[in-house]
Amino acid sequence: MSGTENGKKKNKKYMSLSTRLLLGLVAIIVIPVVLAVVLFSVVDSRWNEYYKRTYDLETFAYGGAFDNIMVYSIQTTDVFETLLSDASDNPERFSDDSYLEDINASLETDNAFLVVRLGDSVVYNGSPEYPDEELNSVLPAYGKGETKADTGSLDIHIAGSLLIKQADFEWQGQTGSVFIVTLLNRFARGVKDWLFIMVIVCIIILGATAVVVTMWIYRGMLAPISGLKKAAQSIRDGDFDFSMETSRGTKEMDDLCDVFEEMRQRLKESQNEKLAYDRENRELISNISHDLKTPITAVKGYCEGIMDGVADTPEKMERYIKTIYNKANEMDRLINELSFYSKIDTNRMPYTFTKISAKEFFGDCAEELELELNGENVAFSYQDELKEDEVIIADTEQLNRVIHNIVNNSVKYMDKPERRIELRLKDAGDFIQAEIEDNGKGIAKKDLGVIFDRFYRTDASRNSTRGGSGIGLSIVRKILDDHGGKVWAESEEGVGTTMCFVLRKYREVQIDVQNTDS
Repeated sequence: MSGTENGKKKNKKYMSLSTRLLLGLVAIIVIPVVLAVVLFSVVDSRWNEYYKRTYDLETFAYGGAFDNIMVYSIQTTDVFETLLSDASDNPERFSDDSYLEDINASLETDNAFLVVRLGDSVVYNGSPEYPDEELNSVLPAYGKGETKADTGSLDIHIAGSLLIKQADFEWQGQTGSVFIVTLLNRFARGVKDWLFIMVIVCIIILGATAVVVTMWIYRGMLAPISGLKKAAQSIRDGDFDFSMETSRGTKEMDDLCDVFEEMRQRLKESQNEKLAYDRENRELISNISHDLKTPITAVKGYCEGIMDGVADTPEKMERYIKTIYNKANEMDRLINELSFYSKIDTNRMPYTFTKISAKEFFGDCAEELELELNGENVAFSYQDELKEDEVIIADTEQLNRVIHNIVNNSVKYMDKPERRIELRLKDAGDFIQAEIEDNGKGIAKKDLGVIFDRFYRTDASRNSTRGGSGIGLSIVRKILDDHGGKVWAESEEGVGTTMCFVLRKYREVQIDVQNTDS
């Protein structure tokens, strides 16, 4: 993931999980209430119109659907007018049970029932809930109830939870009364349907709100958790080639996804480093095995020559022994190089840093190099542009190893009859710059950036004259890095190579102490 992408993600402001949960709770409470109020207003206006039309009312109070006496009375007006007419003209119909049953059935939808009393006895009771004795005790006496159909001008009798409308009649020399009894503790006509619709709609509102809010919270919580689970399973299986999506809208979950993505990247880098390290170690073993095999083969061959009497003259014997000695030194150098690399690779290399004169140190190195290179028929020159008092902090043994590794690498790849190496020291401000130039075969531009990598060799074909472990220049870079320096190469193929490195000069820190009187 690029730094730009990380920056964009850090600039995004996501809602926190606690805020999302709080808003979800508020939404679950507020949204149903608001929608219910709006719905109630709409439905209530419709039912107002319904009741106004049904009961011929100019105004209608909301509570009238439940406890308005006028509404309950109007519901039975038509039936009561019929009873009034029969009481006046056909009182004998009140002795016809089938007629009374029909009237009582028509009153059931209005939560009412019919009662007929002849004399002091109830001769017809349309309610299975109220016994005759109980009804007789609350029914008004003959002549005490309604006698007209205009209920707006009548005194309607209320007995507990019963609304009683009375029509008196005379039949066969007896007085009697017919009553319409309405149950006031029941809902008025249509209110049940109204309440049923309201309950269903409220349930739908609550369900829809819960689903929407749950999905909103799910997107911010459970979806990232599912992604994290899949990512963890991929990591468990050793698959790091995926990326975590973090645009989820929840700050905590996005932060967790970002941390997980960073962990994945580091694990992938560690895996790649381990694979590269294992590959390099295998290459090192292969290189060392090959490079040790060559001198060992030569040593065995010359030893067999001596044992077989091939070296039958003192001159041949001396040459054979000298060759064996050189090959043994070559094997010793390879083993030492491998041992040293193992120490610096595991950061177990002990450094002994001291203040040294740069001019004296490099001068001693130049004298030593001149003797060694002259013995190998390599011309050596030395230029020193440093001042006498330049000081550096360094481990002289390891810094000397740096110079010799560079020089040995240069000698190894020289391909011209007249071979030469030049060491130059320059003053580079706060640094001392050393340059080691040769007239070897040079290095291709594509290789300049990787020649200091471990096990890299510009000569892919291995032979005895240019063998090596491929870690010489990587040791150079490691030592200079530990000294706070830097190394690089400049080269032109067919002309030569210049290895450059810099070391920081040592400077005394002068602290001016000013005594001031307080």
